[in-house]
Amino acid sequence: MTRPVFFLLFAVLILHAENKEIVVDLSEQKAYAYEDGSVVFSGRISSGVEGRETPTGEYRVLQKKKYHRSNMWPRPNGGAKMHYMLRLSYDGIAMHLGHVPNRPASHGCIRMKNGFAQRMYKWADVGMRVTVEGDAQEYLFRKRAKRHKGTVYDDEYGIIDFHD
Repeated sequence: MTRPVFFLLFAVLILHAENKEIVVDLSEQKAYAYEDGSVVFSGRISSGVEGRETPTGEYRVLQKKKYHRSNMWPRPNGGAKMHYMLRLSYDGIAMHLGHVPNRPASHGCIRMKNGFAQRMYKWADVGMRVTVEGDAQEYLFRKRAKRHKGTVYDDEYGIIDFHD
């Protein structure tokens, strides 16, 4: 009896959340809140480091928890604060409040800045779609290129010349 009620409740939440979507662009290290096809707000994020990249794909917000502690990080016993958590998977991927330097820096989660995390948490609904796209290495490459204008880089596909 409980299983059909849970399924029905989750289906209603998904239908209610269809006009809202979060898009995380790893190439820009930004997250966007869309409602009815328009961006209502956005903010900087920090995704996973090389070797612990944030996986791209289509997700749903599975759970919201205002005061959450990781059961994985730091290893071995967990305990890291992950406040304003929006769970995207049951294998360790979530959006949450955290340190957001100007680069990827997490263990795979999507960290949001103070203020932005609270706003996203309040706005997001359980069941709503979250699209994670792009490549954090592209963000780092553009950032390095900006610092070294006029330098020629070889990017494995050929020579790229950054001159303005």
